[in-house]
Amino acid sequence: MKKILLTFSLIALSVMAAVAQDVTGKWQTFDDDTGKAKSVVEIYKQNGKIFGKVVEIADPSKRDATCTKCPDDDKGKPIMGLIIIKDLKKDGKEYNGGTIMDPNNGKVYKSYIELDGANTLKVRGYIGFSLLGRTQTWTRVQ
Repeated sequence: MKKILLTFSLIALSVMAAVAQDVTGKWQTFDDDTGKAKSVVEIYKQNGKIFGKVVEIADPSKRDATCTKCPDDDKGKPIMGLIIIKDLKKDGKEYNGGTIMDPNNGKVYKSYIELDGANTLKVRGYIGFSLLGRTQTWTRVQ
């Protein structure tokens, strides 16, 4: 009986650890220059791909802002609710093959994201090769 309970407990812990290691959920973003909280992006799965949309904006004066420099169909849309991460696919430990958009300047970059522990997400946007870009660290919102 003890072996059965121990086995069940280990399986339950393994499942909980696997769920905690998922990129989906809400993530706090930070301003590169000031380090202050900037927004919350909700990362979710849709049709086997990863997407991320802005669900909170820290600065009250920017909560009603629209994306004036965004390309195509996103131009003029409210930043709140805007999908900024699109079409990432799981590739080993990271998700890549998609894009990330900076709503401040409307630029779209190739992107990959990777968990760095259960509550830290490394988000990289780049042009051409991943060496030509920058990485931000986002933290999971509890």
